[in-house]
Amino acid sequence: MARHVGLVPVPCPYFLPQAPLQETKWAVPPRAPLGVLHAGECRAGTVPQVADHERCNFGYARGECGKFPSDAAVDAVRFAVDSREPGLVRILYVLEREHAPLEHGRLTFSIADRRLEGAETSPLLEAQARVFVERSGLG
Repeated sequence: MARHVGLVPVPCPYFLPQAPLQETKWAVPPRAPLGVLHAGECRAGTVPQVADHERCNFGYARGECGKFPSDAAVDAVRFAVDSREPGLVRILYVLEREHAPLEHGRLTFSIADRRLEGAETSPLLEAQARVFVERSGLG
């Protein structure tokens, strides 16, 4: 699978992470955009399918994954910590196409009640953001 040198890995926008992978083919797993590699579902089609661990965890699968829609508006999702304060973590998300920002927004994660608030987002984006916060040791 082709990788773009120097770019931080980002998850596929159609990936629903469900649980950390217990075993991988790597002796030392690569840096994962959601903190650790996850098993989950591919939601690119009309019926959820078992995710391809490498493509789904790392995004930019257009032309490399037969499930990835050729007319998809977004190639990957990027997350970053915006700020932290007691009880709250604010994160930024960027939806990308061809390594360029297409849409962005801010989400706030309440540590005490595990609630994610912010702009109207898709269930997949919300699931990825929640995993990003929790697995990055922020929440």
